[in-house]
Amino acid sequence: MNIRSLTRGDGVVIGAAVVLFIASFLDFSSYDCPQGVDCSRFDSPNAWDSLGLLMSVFLAGVIGAALLIVSRAMPGRKVVGLDLGQFGVALTVFALWTAFWTILDVNNAGAGLILGLLAALVLAAGAVAGPLVPALKAPLLSPSGPSQGVQGGQQTYGAQPGQGYGFPGGQQQAPYGAQPSQGYGYPGAPQQGQPAQADPAQAQQAQAQAQQPAQGGAAPAGDFTPFWFAVPVARPLYGEDGSPNPIAELAPGTWYLAVEQRGQSLIAQTQDGRRGVLQDTTGIQRG
Repeated sequence: MNIRSLTRGDGVVIGAAVVLFIASFLDFSSYDCPQGVDCSRFDSPNAWDSLGLLMSVFLAGVIGAALLIVSRAMPGRKVVGLDLGQFGVALTVFALWTAFWTILDVNNAGAGLILGLLAALVLAAGAVAGPLVPALKAPLLSPSGPSQGVQGGQQTYGAQPGQGYGFPGGQQQAPYGAQPSQGYGYPGAPQQGQPAQADPAQAQQAQAQAQQPAQGGAAPAGDFTPFWFAVPVARPLYGEDGSPNPIAELAPGTWYLAVEQRGQSLIAQTQDGRRGVLQDTTGIQRG
């Protein structure tokens, strides 16, 4: 899994799961030692001494967080009819529900139970709000690239750049669909400063493929030229056969090759040679 596909919401989930696991080793309940009594030998139990509490709160939350992260690496995978991510969210909410009623039923809640409730609350909130809140949908790690990188002044997809990254000498980039100049990132042009993920042979092969209509699809635009691009956030790549399940996930900070245009969508090729349809092209960065 590419770590750059993780979002800030995923970071919140991972952090809360770690705290929840640590809380399982702390005291389950507290007690007041009577005056004159040696309580040094008294061993307060923790969650590992209660199998039901351990599985329904602490490990349920940790497993739910793990399923959420794994769903990033294997989009479209399902468990009992639910997507891995949905199943993980359900487990985190269940862990919070159980922790809440458990702490109400205990007279003297210990540090483990209190910290476990707080961690379960943050974990469930991150799991539910992660895909919904824009601040949590942002990449956990900033995209990196050669020279100034994607965020070092490069203009967004389809905009007219100035002296930004990827355009030596301040050359003006043509709008999307027009014949671009022989600048950085275009097949047949000098590959100076090209990202490590980009393979020149791959670009030449993709250019040859772009001259022929894809089987079962529309013919590519006659003036389309393959180009390298990066996505601002993780986005799914769907099969060219129209399947609703993603075949891959495009991660921020990695360069991909656009080999064909189909309406508002792009046919993108990953580093391992897989091709698919990128339906959401808003805000992508051209190289």
